[in-house]
Amino acid sequence: MVTVGFHASHEQISPAQLLKDVQHAEQAGFDAAMCSDHIEPWSARQGHSGFAWSWLGAALATTSLRFGVVTAPGQRYHPAIIAHASATLAGMFPERFWMATGSGENMNEHVTGDAWPPKETRQRRLEECVEVIRRLHRGEEVTHHGLVTVEQARIWDVPDSPPPIIAPAISVETARRSAAWADGLVTINQPADKLKDMLAAYRDNGGRGKAALQVHLSWAPREQDAAAIALDQWRTNTFAPPVPWDLPTAGHFDGVSGHIGEDQVRKAVNVSASLDQHAEWLGASAALGFDELYLHFVGQEQAPFIDAFAADVLPQLQGSQVQAPAQAPA
Repeated sequence: MVTVGFHASHEQISPAQLLKDVQHAEQAGFDAAMCSDHIEPWSARQGHSGFAWSWLGAALATTSLRFGVVTAPGQRYHPAIIAHASATLAGMFPERFWMATGSGENMNEHVTGDAWPPKETRQRRLEECVEVIRRLHRGEEVTHHGLVTVEQARIWDVPDSPPPIIAPAISVETARRSAAWADGLVTINQPADKLKDMLAAYRDNGGRGKAALQVHLSWAPREQDAAAIALDQWRTNTFAPPVPWDLPTAGHFDGVSGHIGEDQVRKAVNVSASLDQHAEWLGASAALGFDELYLHFVGQEQAPFIDAFAADVLPQLQGSQVQAPAQAPA
C-alpha cells in the first residue's frame, strides 16, 4: 500500500497554523507528514518561514504521525548540530522521524556570509557531513578535518534506532550518487520518464530503502481558482537548477518570476478542480515505484484541501494495491 503523507509548507503558513493543519491532516486520515527546513520563503507572497526543528518537536508530540524534514548540513548548520537535533527527536519519538540531507540552497545558507560553493563542492561537503552525523549517531567521538571541521564532538543521548538519512534529489546524477550513502530517496513531481530514470539510477547503483515523492498540487472547486492559487503561490518555484540553488532571497525569486504564466506553472504543479483527476495523477506516480507520496497543496488555506482529499482522493490511493510497471524498481 502506498503511504499518503501531508507536506507542511513552512514557507507559506505560520508555525502555529501549520501545527493545527498537520493535526487536522492526521484526523482526516493522512498517514505521515514532512516539511522543509527554510529560513527564507520562495516569495514575499508566501511570507512565512518558521523554524522546522522547533516545530517538529511540537508536531511529533501532538500527533502520532511519522515525520520527515529536508535540511542541509554544512553551512548554516554544523553537522554536529544536525546530529544533535535529529538524535534528540529520534530518541523521544522512536521510529517516527527521518531527515533528508541535501547540499543546500543559497536562499537559506547565505545568512552566514560565507561564500556559496559550486555544486560539486557542496555535494562533497554534504557527503562528509553525512558520515560525521552517522558516526555521532553511533556514539563515537568525532574529529574531522575537511570541507567541514569537527573537533571532539560527541552526542551523549544516542537513540537506540538512529533516524534514517534520506537523499533529496531532483536529478538523475544526484540520485545515482546518493545510492552510496542514503537510506532512501525523496524527490518532487517531474515528468514520468525522468522519475523512472531517477529511480533506476538509485536502485541500480545499490540504493536501499523507500522512495518518496513530494507532489505539488493545486485544487479548488473551480478550475480558475485552482490555477490562480498555483500562479500566485508557486510561480517562483518553476525554475530548473541552478536557479533555485543559487538565488539568495525571496526578492530575487519574485524578481525573476514576474513573467511566469499559468502554462509554465502547470508544468510544476498538478492543477485541477477534479478530485478524480488528482487521484489518477497520484496513482500514476505511485505506480512508477514510489512507496510514499507527500501531497503539497500549494495554497495557504489547507483545511478545504485536507477535507476534500480525505473524502475523495485518499480512499482511492490507500484502499487499493498500486501495481508498479515491470521496468520500475519496487
